[in-house]
Amino acid sequence: MVIILSQLLKNLLPYNNKLQTRQLSEVEMIVIHCTELPDIPSARIYGEKIHYDSGTGNSGHYYVSKQGKVEQWVENNRIAHHVRGHNPNSIGIELDNLGRFPNWHKTNAQIMYDPYPQVQIDALIDLLNQLKKDIPSLKYITGHEDLDTRLIKSENNPEIYIRRKMDPGKMFPWEQVMKQIPLINTGSLSKKS
Repeated sequence: MVIILSQLLKNLLPYNNKLQTRQLSEVEMIVIHCTELPDIPSARIYGEKIHYDSGTGNSGHYYVSKQGKVEQWVENNRIAHHVRGHNPNSIGIELDNLGRFPNWHKTNAQIMYDPYPQVQIDALIDLLNQLKKDIPSLKYITGHEDLDTRLIKSENNPEIYIRRKMDPGKMFPWEQVMKQIPLINTGSLSKKS
């Protein structure tokens, strides 16, 4: 499978043009996320929610369904809100995956068990290779879990602190992906097999 970015389904968010612009030469990192929602339509509803005075919300640039369908929700030259502190120099890719849904912040739901189908991983690898060709400044890849390591009180037991973000999680096949892309993995958690 070869993905040509100009032929991807562009399904830009209504607020895409309100997001701050940047030079593509500033983009040097890909951040892998998972939606932690039931499906892509649920993620779209969340992505369209306005969270900021600028009239924008939180989303990745790309979404990859479990069937391998790739959609672009934010243009690469725009800064999407997908990971605190790293948005200006990164592209966010969201993978359709339940993660800890629906009990994200409860102590008894801190295991991510939903596998990533091979067709989804194949589409991701093709997307990553195409992005590297189109954005030569891209050098690094990491997981959301490696950049947002904050702890929060669990919803059902405030005496216990849990990870705020755990995606893409231990089910994500980092070893397989890294063998097929020309990027450097900078994440401490993602390097473990």
